[in-house]
Amino acid sequence: MKQMDDSNARVDMRAQIKFINIAADTLNDDLLGFHLALEFDPREIGLIHYVIASSSTLAEGFSKAERYCSIVNEGIAIRFKANHSTAITLRYVDFDRRLDRQQTEFWAFGMVRSCRLLTNTRIAPLQLRLMHLRDAMPKEFPSFLGLGCDIEFGANGDEIILPEATAVLPLVNADTHLNRLLIAYAEKALAHRAHAAHIRSKVERAIAPRLPHGKATVSEVARELGISQRTLARLLSAEGLTFSAILQQFRLDLAKAYITYDDLSISQIAWLLGYREASAFTTAFRRWTGTSPREMRAAGS
Repeated sequence: MKQMDDSNARVDMRAQIKFINIAADTLNDDLLGFHLALEFDPREIGLIHYVIASSSTLAEGFSKAERYCSIVNEGIAIRFKANHSTAITLRYVDFDRRLDRQQTEFWAFGMVRSCRLLTNTRIAPLQLRLMHLRDAMPKEFPSFLGLGCDIEFGANGDEIILPEATAVLPLVNADTHLNRLLIAYAEKALAHRAHAAHIRSKVERAIAPRLPHGKATVSEVARELGISQRTLARLLSAEGLTFSAILQQFRLDLAKAYITYDDLSISQIAWLLGYREASAFTTAFRRWTGTSPREMRAAGS
């Protein structure tokens, strides 16, 4: 609660995702991220909103957002490009994207809404590509984006594709003098922002691709990070962590996410998490949660 009341508090990406997932479950709202995107005030984002809003065009504003995004959220990176079409790409930094759905939808739909507010036009995306899966297309999505928008789930990236002309749309609150002052302030803030990822994030990033192959071991991860096992243990201990605890929590978080995907069998989930037998996964999952994967899937359906 103290962090929620403190506007200067930094909440890491894992905590952000867990919080919104808990809220979605408590409210029984599978579209919570989308609903939040429709209601939030972009000014609450702070400095980066005003940097964008005071720019001359949408392209200029989001090019600056690409540079300064880490000031307000170190877990999300924005990339903007304008060629034959205008594209806004979202990427998680040092965090496994497969753990999330709600927050990504908040960011994606919030971006579209912000573009509309900034330009005072009803911008209609050509395509929305999202990495996570959904069993069915929520009717609210095409209604908000426009019936002509191609919405793709299970994509290899998170991306909003806008019409080419969108990039040069003027912003309603453009202010060259204010923008110059804000850029100077943003550059100072950026210079003081620590960009190095926490050791936990680095370990999780190394674990993710090794899990399905059964190679998510402390020796393999230490080798990937270019340090000895002893050094890795010391760095983790300094943050009150152990490798085995991180591996177990990472597997549990992924398991809970995968269970929501009906097209993945329990055996497939077990393989993705590095278990050779589904029974071993089921035993571990029951030890973690007190219930079996099938029981949890049935309860959530």
